[in-house]
Amino acid sequence: MAVTVMGGAFQTAAVAEYSRTILPMATLRLFAHVREAAGTGRDEVPGATVDQVLATAVDRYGAAFAEQLQICRVWLNGEPVTGSEPVADGDEVAVLPPVSGG
Repeated sequence: MAVTVMGGAFQTAAVAEYSRTILPMATLRLFAHVREAAGTGRDEVPGATVDQVLATAVDRYGAAFAEQLQICRVWLNGEPVTGSEPVADGDEVAVLPPVSGG
């Protein structure tokens, strides 16, 4: 399943693929509707890149989460990213849906 996040794309990864490799653990922070879709606001998720962290999250949280993710912005340690950036242990990947208001 391919999922596009604000112009970038990533492929969901099979959990078995991750079991063969030791990957960094990022803190995934979720907000608003994407948090509701996942059923949590915070989790520890493995991945060598932001794309891999998001793919693992999609595997973990399912289709409703993947649908919400398509309209979200993604940040790594407080900086906007597109997905291919490397992730180290303890990095924070934040997923923020669009904000409306005035």
